[in-house]
Amino acid sequence: MQNRTFNNKIKIIAFDADDTLWVNEYHYKKAEERYTELMSLWCDKKTAIDVLLRIEKDNLPLLGYGSKPFIISLIESGIEISQGNLLNEEIEALIEIGKETIGQEIELFPNVNSVLETLHNKYPLLLATKGDLKEQESKVERSGLKKYFSHIEIMSEKNNDSYLNIISKLEIKPENFLMVGNSFKSDIMPVLEIGGNAIYIPASITWAHEVIEEHEHPNLIKTDSLNNIPQFLNINTN
Repeated sequence: MQNRTFNNKIKIIAFDADDTLWVNEYHYKKAEERYTELMSLWCDKKTAIDVLLRIEKDNLPLLGYGSKPFIISLIESGIEISQGNLLNEEIEALIEIGKETIGQEIELFPNVNSVLETLHNKYPLLLATKGDLKEQESKVERSGLKKYFSHIEIMSEKNNDSYLNIISKLEIKPENFLMVGNSFKSDIMPVLEIGGNAIYIPASITWAHEVIEEHEHPNLIKTDSLNNIPQFLNINTN
């Protein structure tokens, strides 16, 4: 853990949701395992995953993120791998595999409530997530964490412009904004590039499309736990 703190210019703290506050990617990994088992009739596991990742990447600009695009990508991958020979029941099985990623019980990471409660008493908190609107709204509601956030932003993409738009609506400067997240690509790099601050908490599982080269930055702190955030802001929790 880095032994440093942020300056007193922070006015609002934003949190990513999936794999920052609660478990998410684990459910997709389980679905991918079931998908590769089904595809073993035609190819090995690596080939099945490679095809799925390629099709997911092609679909992202049009379909975005979430379980619904995942289901479509599973079916398209199955059709390609089987050379159009999927049976109806195999298509139905792929749909069910994808649907099992929807509505999973929300498993919060340890001490999320206590950390948010501590920060909530000192700063306005923002939830900044991306994906399907209905799916993300459901997760937020079921998480029980909505009470801590004064603003909730559900974006189709996390990039420089989307963060600048949030900062503009909040009527603050980038230097007043702190983002906490698990994806260097989506949560950290864009915020640093616009002059904001970030706390990076790498997840144990990272979606292949979110993996990029990481780097250090004067406005960045990397840590392994949400529990460390208060001390980075000089908040005494004793």
